Amino acid sequence: MNQRRQMIVRSVALAAALAAGAPGLALAQQKLKVAAVYTVPFEQQWVGRIHKALKAAEARGEIEYTATENVANADYERVMREYAQAGNQLIFGEVFGVEAAARKVAKDFPKTAFVMGSSLKPQAPNFSVFDNYIQEPAYLSGMVAGGMTKSNKIGMVGGFPIPEVNRLMNAFMAGAKEVNPKVEFSVSFINSWFDPPKAKEAAFAMIDKGADVMYAERFGVSDAAKERGKLAIGNVINTQDKYPDTVVASALWNFEPSADRAIKLVKEGKFTAEDYGQFSTMKHKGSELAPLGTFESKVPADIVAKVKARQADILSGKFTVKVDDTQPKSTAK
Repeated sequence: MNQRRQMIVRSVALAAALAAGAPGLALAQQKLKVAAVYTVPFEQQWVGRIHKALKAAEARGEIEYTATENVANADYERVMREYAQAGNQLIFGEVFGVEAAARKVAKDFPKTAFVMGSSLKPQAPNFSVFDNYIQEPAYLSGMVAGGMTKSNKIGMVGGFPIPEVNRLMNAFMAGAKEVNPKVEFSVSFINSWFDPPKAKEAAFAMIDKGADVMYAERFGVSDAAKERGKLAIGNVINTQDKYPDTVVASALWNFEPSADRAIKLVKEGKFTAEDYGQFSTMKHKGSELAPLGTFESKVPADIVAKVKARQADILSGKFTVKVDDTQPKSTAK
């Protein structure tokens, strides 16, 4: 056996020994198989942020990613189970309407990691939960809204009155009241996660009653504001590029810190059931107030200064935005 052949044989043997002795290392060098199950289309803002973060990890070559959108609650367990059976090592989704069924699947596949949008607690050993705890930028966007309204009437259209929606609305209202104690709110829920026409109609009704700034928790609200020449505040994503004269500011959710953490832990063999909620806060870069962009010179300077000061207080820990999950009520007369 010549010297070159001996070197090749030794290299192969060494690699095999390393892989056998350190399976975590071998896994780290492979692409992780990741799947996601969504009850709404990819374009829906909440799911869109999860999908964006996972597509970014896929683009970096870290994962193999597959996902199914528009899965009915009745089919959710089946799709989850199929992805687990197919060998996906990490599965994301949102199980607010199918908690029991989803947790049953996790019990049946203890070696699979699950990271699910949920209102409940983690389930050992493999079911982690998350939510969009973006109440901090929601508070800041409320300050902007309070400074922009001329009628002192703000309309708010949400999907369902559940904790993850309520806390953002309550934070927004508190921010608006900080800079404008006179502001009144009209609050409505369309009982759907994705029904732009219904959200639009609800927004029209509020505008007809004097609201000149709309909180667009759902798609369709900004369309109504644009048609009536009113202003809107975005939620979860920044749509100002589509509504440059309508959307003043937006509270953004960045799912990357949560997704990247889960991927890293699974690759290292260290994944456990935990609550990822904290990774949606501004401290962890899981949320932020979008740049004012086209409204940078239109928002009063004193309001901009107050927002920047409050943001600094939040990041330093000097100010804490209250997490209030109670259903917000209309205050408009």
